[in-house]
Amino acid sequence: MIALLSALWPGLAGAFVLGLAVGGLTGFPKRRAIPLGLLGVAVLLAVMAQSGFLTGDAGLSVETAAVMLPAYLGGCLGGAFLSSLRQGSAEKSRG
Repeated sequence: MIALLSALWPGLAGAFVLGLAVGGLTGFPKRRAIPLGLLGVAVLLAVMAQSGFLTGDAGLSVETAAVMLPAYLGGCLGGAFLSSLRQGSAEKSRG
């Protein structure tokens, strides 16, 4: 896993930055089903990656997705949080 992380760190950084941008533009989701569904997909990918069910290129793809999806979701959460802070401070300065 360390070799995978050392080879994919540019992709992880890109996924996090993309998540920051998307989270900042869209904010927090209105429905609770969306974050729960994405968390479920992340857990499913992690279980598949740890089980070794898939080998070869398919296994590498699952392991890559299992590592990059949490980085993207963390970026989305951070971007949405920063966006809500920015909107809150803008409303505070107006009122």
